[in-house]
Amino acid sequence: MKRKLIAAIGVAAMAASVAACGTGDDGGSSNGGGGGSDDAITVWLMTGSAPDAWLDELNAAFEEEHGVEVNVEIQEWNGIQERVTTALSEDGTVDVLELGNTQTPAFAATTGLADLTDLKGDLGYDDWFQGPIATAELDGQLYAAPWYTANRAVIYDKDVWEDAGAEVPTTREEFVEALQLIEDNTDAEPIYLPGQSYYVLGGFLWDEGGDFAVEDGDGWVGGLNTPEGEAAMAYYQELQSFSDSPTDNDEASPQQATEVIPQGEVATWIGLPWEADGAIDALTEAGRDANLGYFPIPGKTADAPGSVFLGGSNLAVAERGGNKDMGVEWLTMATSAEWMTKFAEATPMLPNQEAALPEAEEGSFVEVMGQAADYGNFPPLVTGWANVEVLPNPIKEMMTAVLNGEDHADAAETADAEITDRINRD
Repeated sequence: MKRKLIAAIGVAAMAASVAACGTGDDGGSSNGGGGGSDDAITVWLMTGSAPDAWLDELNAAFEEEHGVEVNVEIQEWNGIQERVTTALSEDGTVDVLELGNTQTPAFAATTGLADLTDLKGDLGYDDWFQGPIATAELDGQLYAAPWYTANRAVIYDKDVWEDAGAEVPTTREEFVEALQLIEDNTDAEPIYLPGQSYYVLGGFLWDEGGDFAVEDGDGWVGGLNTPEGEAAMAYYQELQSFSDSPTDNDEASPQQATEVIPQGEVATWIGLPWEADGAIDALTEAGRDANLGYFPIPGKTADAPGSVFLGGSNLAVAERGGNKDMGVEWLTMATSAEWMTKFAEATPMLPNQEAALPEAEEGSFVEVMGQAADYGNFPPLVTGWANVEVLPNPIKEMMTAVLNGEDHADAAETADAEITDRINRD
């Protein structure tokens, strides 16, 4: 299984681009800004990324070695681009920060991130998987260290599926048939699929041979008003018809794993590894069984699973941090083989290097994630992509419009015009 995960990350590398686990929607952080000093650093990490025990142990070891206190502030993905933009423009707000992969090139282009190129040897650059490295560099310079990668899979309630007589599907068509069985034979919601899960749509788009945007001369143009875009959205709409979710929300509003799944009987949903863990905890706390299983998002044929948005996060140092040197030291320790091994043992995410890979248990989310990661893909690796994800996200707006009955060509034409404008901005 370890060899399989190595291959998955390597193949994804050849796709050459970036991905983010979060979104660019509005929202607030769970803590206010901090400030570096000679005896303290401030670290911004995203909600759900770092296990508490791992983080506590890491920080204790760092403080013992360097005599520097680590103040960790947990941030929400919603609205993070705006908050990071502000933080990087100020002195001493944050020293180390987690960035979604799609966001890293744009922040590197602003000169807000410290250039780590001369520190490749200290950071263990040659030991990292090549795919994540592509998300941490810009114009040949290194501005972040890869931390972890992950991709989505289908999460299902084994008991409901058994009651419905549904079997794990290997094709899109079988997936729809299974959802129909659940609708016909149980009281459960066949699938919870928010109207704006554009990461899921991305997989369908790549399966059709399309993309969110394509190169056009020296620039880029939106790629949704195409036969491939229409086919992808049509399949998304078919799945979403089995869901009770509104058409104008995404997986983070409300949080599908901890706010939606525990509140009702949901047979199926599509999520990330930490969402699966969060749902298990929430269901258990609510006094409900959490007999969950996992399978890759089905592809068009049984020969291969569907494409997935290969997400992940990097760790970077703020150029204007209050204690940049100690920020580099913390980042170096956190992304080292020793601490990435402990990280991978405590989470279902894939670490940044082969030496830290865990053995995956049969039937686990990690095993399924490894199977699907061979078919990982990314949005365009250009600094302007971050502009596309800022609210109002034109892809999400198009999805809601189509689900609400607007003609795909009209909605996609509007989205493509906005994508084209945003992605070509500096």
